[in-house]
Amino acid sequence: MIFGTVPLDQAAGAVLAHSVKLDSGRLRKGKLLDGDDVAKLRAAGLEEVIAARFEPGDVGENEAARRIAAALVRDPAAAGLTVSEPFTGRVNLLAGGPGVVVLDEAVVGAVNRIDPMITLATVAQHQQMAPGGMVATIKIISYGVAGDAVARAEAAAGGEALRLAPPRCATAGLAMTVIPGGPNNAKGRKAIEGRVRALGLEMAEVVEVPHEAGALGAALARLQGDLLLILTASATSDPADVAPTALRDAGGRVDRFGMPVDPGNLLFLGALDGRPVIGLPGCARSPALNGADWVLSRVVCGLKVTGEDIADMGVGGLLKEIPTRPQPRAGKAAKG
Repeated sequence: MIFGTVPLDQAAGAVLAHSVKLDSGRLRKGKLLDGDDVAKLRAAGLEEVIAARFEPGDVGENEAARRIAAALVRDPAAAGLTVSEPFTGRVNLLAGGPGVVVLDEAVVGAVNRIDPMITLATVAQHQQMAPGGMVATIKIISYGVAGDAVARAEAAAGGEALRLAPPRCATAGLAMTVIPGGPNNAKGRKAIEGRVRALGLEMAEVVEVPHEAGALGAALARLQGDLLLILTASATSDPADVAPTALRDAGGRVDRFGMPVDPGNLLFLGALDGRPVIGLPGCARSPALNGADWVLSRVVCGLKVTGEDIADMGVGGLLKEIPTRPQPRAGKAAKG
């Protein structure tokens, strides 16, 4: 593509690079100039414009974006995505429903290394999406790009580099423990129900029991739901604490206790009767993002979450500083 100043007698078929105000309106940047446009520019007293001219084999911005999007996601419906019409060199990939993004990071990098004029931006791996949320955008920076670069980007795209993993659970059960003078379970219940419904699930059952392993274990054994959630009135601070013990007493297992995400350290993950169980940290009483959201969304959408996966969440896992937890600050001496 040739970019620069173009005499008006050579401007037909070129793409206007900057908007031009006319007495009768405006010619907007990105317009493919025709004979009438050239006449209007000449009538406005112009002799040249800044424009982009295609060379043989070049592909226009919209067609290039459309082709690369199609190569990234060959079957949008199967991938849980919708694809926008190209505009100003951009195509957006949108979530077709609630779910979690699964992407091939190597493919994203490969596409972005083809040509600086070809860009692919995505949300983070495993990000939870609401219906209509933007998962990725393909943007052609210039008004056109070499056809061989577009073809190489199509080849690198792979066809299945992006998808939305939809919810695999339909219902959730919540067991909450109670202690005299304990926290407000109504507030916690509302926040957790909001999380569950944002993922397309319904609450099958909510029960409250005393903060005792025996009572909680009996409740878990009866609790309805494809996914079981536990929120204790007192923080679970050890694998032998009330909630993990109750899960084991009910015939379940604890696969992982603790996670390197703050807030959210005191989460545990396990299973009971083939159903996933998440022991929620106390911060789940608030609707603010915490580590439990990362685990909950993946589990609901059928993505395996191992101890290794949780360990890897430490990078980016510092979600916010906790001012109520004393720690050394700049200008203050740390105690030995």
